[in-house]
Amino acid sequence: QVQLVESGGGLVQPGGSLRLSCAASGRTFSRYHMGWFRQAPGKEREFVAAIDIGGGTYYTGSMKGRFTISRDGASNTVYLRMSSLKPEDSAVYFCAAANRPTYREYEYAYWGQGTQVTISS
Repeated sequence: QVQLVESGGGLVQPGGSLRLSCAASGRTFSRYHMGWFRQAPGKEREFVAAIDIGGGTYYTGSMKGRFTISRDGASNTVYLRMSSLKPEDSAVYFCAAANRPTYREYEYAYWGQGTQVTISS
C-alpha cells in the first residue's frame, strides 16, 4: 500500500506561482505512476497531470505550459509546479498513484487527502 500526503497549497494572487508536493511512503515509490487531480466546489474531480515511472509527463491541454509535474525518487516525492495562476485554478488538489500511466481517475488506486489552492486578489 502507498500513503500519500500533499502539501504546499495556500492563497496566491492571480498570476502567481505555487509548488505542490506529494510525499509517498509505503511500497516502493518508483513502481508507481503518479498523477495530480483537482476538484473545485460543485464540480467533478478532473485530471491535471501525470508522470510515469520513466519520467514521461502528461497534461490536460489547458494546463500544459503553465503546470509542470516532476518526481524525485530520492525523497519519494512528486511535485506540481503551477505558474500564471488564475482564479479558475482554485480547487483542492489531490495526488494519486496508479499501476499504469493514465488520466482516468478510476485507475488510480491510492489517493492523498488533498491540499487547498485558492487564487484570489
